[in-house]
Amino acid sequence: MSLDELRSLIDRHAPRDADAVPAIDGLMLTRAERPTGPRSGIVDPVLALVAQGAKRLTLGGRIYDYEVGQYLVVSVDLPVSGQCTRATSETPFLGFGFRLRPARIAALLLETGTDPHAGGVRRRTDLPALAVGDAPADLVDAALRMVRLLDRPADIPVLAPMIEREILWRLITGEQGALVRQIGLADSRLTQIGRAVRFIREHYPDPLRIEDLARLAGMSASPFHRYFRAVTAMTPIQYQKHIRLQEARLRLMSSTDDVADVGYAVGYDSASQFSREYRRQFGRPPGADAARLRNADEEVLAGQ
Repeated sequence: MSLDELRSLIDRHAPRDADAVPAIDGLMLTRAERPTGPRSGIVDPVLALVAQGAKRLTLGGRIYDYEVGQYLVVSVDLPVSGQCTRATSETPFLGFGFRLRPARIAALLLETGTDPHAGGVRRRTDLPALAVGDAPADLVDAALRMVRLLDRPADIPVLAPMIEREILWRLITGEQGALVRQIGLADSRLTQIGRAVRFIREHYPDPLRIEDLARLAGMSASPFHRYFRAVTAMTPIQYQKHIRLQEARLRLMSSTDDVADVGYAVGYDSASQFSREYRRQFGRPPGADAARLRNADEEVLAGQ
């Protein structure tokens, strides 16, 4: 019954305007009436719960499928490809998302005295940054009560922080608790790798030195490289390449800049290398891919 009501509320409240500002900080509602092609982007730490339909995320060479009644947790900023795989106009894809803020997870761990390695879980150095699980009824119920607040905006300032704490608690004590707990730990491997990930995101056009990243993460180079790959499913160099190519794609879609100029702007020294790696990543040369995406967006807008 909770999922039925959650579906109804998401269907009613999911923004039709991509630029709409959510009424509840951290809340994201998604609705799609047809399967979508893969769209690349950076996903921040988040909880994503499917109320209807199915979705697929690809990280490096790993594929994560999750469907109605399942949830996904992302623990660090990741360059992923995402798509709705099950959606129709009669039964649209409906998703609930909530941003996972490390400071709030840390505060909850401290306040409750929760053992960061509870449940017999020792300090993990091999946790991937993305995991899927079946959503327990208590988590679905908390998500439902968060979305209900959209019908009672006067309650949001008081009740939304309380329900957010409950959502975090359900995650911390649930199947993916080891992963979620490490988001809030300043000395966890995930947090250490997260510092390197943020540095790459902020300095993606610049040359990359593994030794500098390892020092930033507080590790020596060899274990840093190993932990980085375990968390993100790619090497630091591959991660940087994904960031560069995704930024290039955004620039090409939103401007008429020359393809070579865009390649140089995101850090490539060779226009031919940029075009070659772009085509390998997205399946088309940069100019043709950008034109296709712009046309697709125009068709969607025309149909609204």
